[in-house]
Amino acid sequence: MVYLQLALMQFSTILLITNLLLLKTLDSFSQNETEFKFDFGMGKTAKSYTQISPESIYTKEKGFGFMPNTKVESMSRKGRNALTTDFCTSKEPFFFTVDIPEGNYNIKLTLGDAEGESTTTVKVENRRLMLEKISTSQGEIVTKTFTVNVKSPQINATEKVKLKPRELNYLHWDNQLTFEFNGTAPKICGLEISKAADDITTVFLAGNSTVVDQVQEPYAAWGQMIPRFFKAEKVVFANHAESGETIRSFVSEKRLDKIMSQIKAGDYFFIEFAHNDQKANSGVEANTTYKEYLRTYIQKTREKGATPVLVTSMYRRNFDAAGKLVNTLGDFPEAMRQTANEQNVALIDLNAMSKTLFEALGVENSKKAFVHYAANTFPGQDKEIHDDTHFSNYGAYQLAKCIIEGIKKSNLGISQYLLNGLPTFDPSKPDPLETWSFPHSPLVNVIKPDGN
Repeated sequence: MVYLQLALMQFSTILLITNLLLLKTLDSFSQNETEFKFDFGMGKTAKSYTQISPESIYTKEKGFGFMPNTKVESMSRKGRNALTTDFCTSKEPFFFTVDIPEGNYNIKLTLGDAEGESTTTVKVENRRLMLEKISTSQGEIVTKTFTVNVKSPQINATEKVKLKPRELNYLHWDNQLTFEFNGTAPKICGLEISKAADDITTVFLAGNSTVVDQVQEPYAAWGQMIPRFFKAEKVVFANHAESGETIRSFVSEKRLDKIMSQIKAGDYFFIEFAHNDQKANSGVEANTTYKEYLRTYIQKTREKGATPVLVTSMYRRNFDAAGKLVNTLGDFPEAMRQTANEQNVALIDLNAMSKTLFEALGVENSKKAFVHYAANTFPGQDKEIHDDTHFSNYGAYQLAKCIIEGIKKSNLGISQYLLNGLPTFDPSKPDPLETWSFPHSPLVNVIKPDGN
């Protein structure tokens, strides 16, 4: 009997140790799914890093790598630091992707050339701007950080967002994090990915094609430009806007449900709708149903302990004979202003600021803020593009600066997390067109987004 008890005790001990080891293994596996350290280049690999060579093409089995057809070369330099004495670079933008679950992630990039100069712009997912023109001098190596949101259409075990067919090919909604390395001389030494803190402030965006992370050139929207202006590990932007949406369809497609399933106390919810709502077949009327939907969005957000922020929609490019903009949005901007006042909600009056911005540019120069190209003046485009609703990179960038000023004016808490040294932006004095430049992404498509 004593031997049996001893045997059972030994078996229990072995089982306990086995379970602990199994749990440790599972925890390690889980950690490997959300934490990565990559050393770019063919030189010696830094300790605890995974080497990424030009031949490291993505496969589902591996779960990371350069996207197919990416043209990358490796270069090595003298020195003892394995991470910084080699890098990957290219004469054209290149993409690197990692399978990763939905969530918020801190990114650390090591950039530069131990024997040369570099200039790198980094976008993620659908051209979401994170780092802009990070330049290093001869022999300089720098580390830069940012925080990014990865999203999935799944809401819970039985519900998910009703995606449009074209969204199935987007570089988001796909349980992957895709990096676009761009610029005149991008040189990537190292990349680290780690889970962001659970309590990081998330700013959710709802809206249409004027807010969305536009997929391809030459279109852009303010929602994909604004992350570039904020500090890492403090604020992350989750852009759920989509082209063609109304305040009503955003609900019926369960996009609002998706946001409400994730938003938490301390987060923010920026809401901008009007361009598609003001159309005759939208089923939304400015002073009745539109206001009702706004109140619903506000109430749901507040129930979660988060802060709703209403953003009036910007003007279309429609000038009268005197060079003044004509309102094409009907009563919708004013209805939002009234709702903000009635509900004591923060308001960013992008409508008013955009009027100042576009009129300051003038009838002709304002075309540069929108998608206006003569035939054969943009890659892959053999017909004229004349779009007075959707924005170029320049226009989207200027509007993002307007949003920043609106955040400051409304005294929103996230204003404390803006990058240090950002100058005040005056919409009546936009960035000079002749000196402004921005690297285009290589995925070019001249199909106009939904909505006008």
